[in-house]
Amino acid sequence: MDVEPSVSSPFRRLSAAVSRRVFLRATGCALAVFAVPGCGNSSESSTGPRPTLPNPSRLTARPGIPTQEPTVGLSQLELGSSGDGLLYVPESYSADTPAPLFVGLHGGGGTASDWAPYYARAEERGMILLAIDSSARTWDLITSGAVGPDARLLDLALQHTFDRLRIDPTRMALAGFSDGASYAISLGPVNGDLFSHIVAYSPGIRVALGPFTGRPRIYISHGTSDPVLPVSNTRDSTVPRLRDSGYDVTFIEFGGGHSVPNPIIDSSLDWFLA
Repeated sequence: MDVEPSVSSPFRRLSAAVSRRVFLRATGCALAVFAVPGCGNSSESSTGPRPTLPNPSRLTARPGIPTQEPTVGLSQLELGSSGDGLLYVPESYSADTPAPLFVGLHGGGGTASDWAPYYARAEERGMILLAIDSSARTWDLITSGAVGPDARLLDLALQHTFDRLRIDPTRMALAGFSDGASYAISLGPVNGDLFSHIVAYSPGIRVALGPFTGRPRIYISHGTSDPVLPVSNTRDSTVPRLRDSGYDVTFIEFGGGHSVPNPIIDSSLDWFLA
């Protein structure tokens, strides 16, 4: 099948077998589509109260007044590991005007550079683009059922961005494709006081990492002929459950496979920046 040139071309497809192994390996609590009350999360035990631990899903970076000069155009994050992410700052950026921020999470086997089709669009729209690499082939939540090094790197990357750029806190999107989309719609609601928008292109699983904070708006797209992650799970489970939980969800099905066609890219950005 001929596929329209889009952000999907650099992405390596995540096999359905990987998703099945994750479901079979993880416990019902770890990978329930939504939390199951009383499923191993009680704060009490036979020996007394359990200590309260920081939630690894909660991000601590927050936008504020920049203290460092930004690099206009494309730059490497250089947060202590090679290939840990990219930051794109449009020529039109001015510290006098808070800019929208779009954070991209690649698909399984991909890299931050897979978001290259967004550079020109960021320039046209005056939008900051931040993209990070997963610490392994794909995101920690997908491989282990738990949030860990990838969330910490995301936090560092966000702080790096906030230290250099004046970001509009009302226009911050956490976006992802495939495995990255699963990560975005799992991590985003827990950090709804940070992200105003969530964009999920062809997601797979959705992990309940609650408690949820805020009510970010959500955009989800999925190809009707997706051979990797079937649209039926998104249409019949993920979207209805999010709406039942009070989220404003825009859901778009398109004729195509496991991809992000150019019209979907533009539609999602127009939705985000409207």
